Amino acid sequence: MIENAFIPYRAYWCTPFVRWQGALSHLHSVRLAAHVAALGLDARGVDPGLFDRGVLGMTIPQQNGFYGLPWLCGLLGAPQVSGPTIAQACATSARVMACAADEIEMGRSQCVLAVTTDRTSNGPHIYYPAPDAPGGTGLHEDWVLDNFSHDPLAGCDMLQTAENCAKRWQVSLEEQNALVMRRYEQYEDALANKEDGCFQDRYMLRPLDVPDAGFRKTIASLQGDEGIHTTTREGLEKLKPVKDGGTVTYGTQTYPADGSAGMVIADYEKAHELSQDTGVEIRLISFGQSRTELAMMPAAPILAATDALVTAGIKIGDVAAIKSHNPFAVNDIIFARETGVDPEYMNNFGCSLIWGHPQGPTGMRAVIELIEELVMKGGGYGLFHGCAAGDTAMAVVLKVS
Repeated sequence: MIENAFIPYRAYWCTPFVRWQGALSHLHSVRLAAHVAALGLDARGVDPGLFDRGVLGMTIPQQNGFYGLPWLCGLLGAPQVSGPTIAQACATSARVMACAADEIEMGRSQCVLAVTTDRTSNGPHIYYPAPDAPGGTGLHEDWVLDNFSHDPLAGCDMLQTAENCAKRWQVSLEEQNALVMRRYEQYEDALANKEDGCFQDRYMLRPLDVPDAGFRKTIASLQGDEGIHTTTREGLEKLKPVKDGGTVTYGTQTYPADGSAGMVIADYEKAHELSQDTGVEIRLISFGQSRTELAMMPAAPILAATDALVTAGIKIGDVAAIKSHNPFAVNDIIFARETGVDPEYMNNFGCSLIWGHPQGPTGMRAVIELIEELVMKGGGYGLFHGCAAGDTAMAVVLKVS
């Protein structure tokens, strides 16, 4: 259990998420992350000079990405900061938070900048030399598409892992469609204007001026997430399974996206100093991880969440709000069956099934939304969990007081 790692209230931010090949598709991931981190920190009155460590999460290579976190911090005005760059597929955000929390817990740092970013658009085509191959012809891959479509160990694509779980747990197409409708309605709740604005205004950098590739001038403005399709029961029912004999359609799975998210993780004193409301305390409690059997990726979060809850010393019934990275509707359905939670009340205000999947920042946005939901509820324990490539998963337990 973690004792001294806190997130200052509202010392976090997220760009709108944009379906791949959209308004963010021309921007370098590291430079975008630095640009929006500078905006987020400035809006919250946080001096970049306060940071003594940083962690960057990014899963898709970009030019000069070798320089990672030190480059990002130099761009945003924190040249004193060093730290690692982490890639753990869709578990990257949870791992970044765990790494930052460990720095605080071990007393090596007082204030850590945790940033996540990815661009699935225009993914790199990589050539691997193979001098011993016939004629010295090398190997190559399209980093994004080829890895989506083939797990080198399991020998299948990620969609097949969802079908494998749907078969084992007897999850029907109709059940998946019904859950997608519920998730879309929850996302619509996040856009509803209330007295204090809509839910997304609590954390999202919007409207976001989109710069050109050189970050010299503004070429567009994002009012919110881009590329989300209106979802209806009738529309979902018209879609056929992607695989012959399967149950998963294009409507019951997520899609690649681009975006960035960040947060401050600090010890108690510094978190209290940087909080936008000192009456709100956000403590990171525990992390969990797991690896399930081959080609059963959507089942992995069940084990990771159990691990995190056991470490925290609580049960699933003690949790006031749950968020998940759910690339497939199947994820939430089987998690609910195995844990006894009501899937209707998971993922209030949105999830990656609806707002997309930019990999690195996906989980961090979910955790930020989890915090804000708990604040609205008056506090309590929150659980985030999500699967990742290689039939793995990570989970986070935090407490808002």
